[in-house]
Amino acid sequence: MIERYSLPQMTNIWKEESRFKIMLDIELLTLDALTRQKKVPRNAFQRIKKKARFNLSQIKKIEAKTQHDVVAFVANLAQNMGPDAQYLHLGLTSSDLLDTALGVQLKAASGILIADLNRLLNLLAKKARKYREMVCIGRTHGVHAEPITFGLKLALWFDETKRNLERLLQAKEAVSIGKISGAVGTYAHIEPEVEAFVCKKLGLKPARISTQVIQRDVYAQYMATLAIIGSSLEKFATEIRHLQRTEVQEAEEPFGKGQKGSSAMPHKRNPVICERICGLSRILRANALASLESVTLWHERDISHSSVERVIMPDSSILLDYILNKFIEVIDGLVVYPENMLANLVKTKGLIFSQRVLLELMQKGLSREKAYDLVQRCAMKAWRQTVDFKETLLKDREVLRYLHREDLDRIFNLDYYLRHVNKIFKNVGL
Repeated sequence: MIERYSLPQMTNIWKEESRFKIMLDIELLTLDALTRQKKVPRNAFQRIKKKARFNLSQIKKIEAKTQHDVVAFVANLAQNMGPDAQYLHLGLTSSDLLDTALGVQLKAASGILIADLNRLLNLLAKKARKYREMVCIGRTHGVHAEPITFGLKLALWFDETKRNLERLLQAKEAVSIGKISGAVGTYAHIEPEVEAFVCKKLGLKPARISTQVIQRDVYAQYMATLAIIGSSLEKFATEIRHLQRTEVQEAEEPFGKGQKGSSAMPHKRNPVICERICGLSRILRANALASLESVTLWHERDISHSSVERVIMPDSSILLDYILNKFIEVIDGLVVYPENMLANLVKTKGLIFSQRVLLELMQKGLSREKAYDLVQRCAMKAWRQTVDFKETLLKDREVLRYLHREDLDRIFNLDYYLRHVNKIFKNVGL
């Protein structure tokens, strides 16, 4: 039965009609179980199944008076049942329908998001392998540090996305639960076997214990997971935004034919998709906070969680599905500029080799403090005068007491920095 709700479009899962369809299935499955227990006449159950239908507009009319959507739903079902309506909603409370339906919806939504993440993983793996040996500058604090490869950046994103997939799989397991346990979770008017039957048919697990509601920490886990995934995507998108800056221009998001970057400046190619991802991720984090606030309820239940969940759970699920698909679009069409990576790599005229010079001097017997001061003095001179760092070192008498040109030629070698790239790729499963 769950397959009915594993729809290709995330939005379909959260349509009001879809929720009522699930609720109708829960009512019918409950009646099926009660019929098997001989608590409902079989012929009555068969008649109910044939007549079971709801009308969304009619539910709305009834709800306008009752101010209760589940009461309106059951009342609308009863309008079609005649005397058999007495068997509807036997032993159930509203949250038996609402929380169990939510479990079905969240399981389906998780499935779509998991598929999205797998698509992104496969694409990141492909791109990481492609750019495994493409050398570029690594940056700390936004400042040139030491050489890495562009493939390593993507391998890092691949590994983080794998962790996010693991988190989402765990969250899916946590939210794929239902409850048919009555007003305060004691099964006072319905047997636990009914709950087990209904949940099994829906592809859910029964909650081990509940009150009138399933406890909201499981939904907070789901929402926090979505927020973490969104934050990762924001991190990746922020990197692309930086790399697309005119002063850097090492990579950029795809720019479509006929696309316009500015109403005033025809030359503009702005990272608008990545900026959109960064903006929308803030909503995911805000919604996660709202979900955490919903963990605390009065006694066996109040209704403070209900209104907020009806907004944040569909919104975050739909938003993350959208963000993931937009980022897949970015990675698939990513424009990479190897020549600019090399130009930026040599922009500081060899200063990126300073740590290796430092370590070499220490191996020659200098203390770290003295070696650091010596290298920093030469580095700052090269920086101020915009001259080659290696040549600055070769003109420094104190440096030449310990290092010769042959030493510096060996030190100023990119291969040294990248000799473990393959091992790192193996570590992350690439």
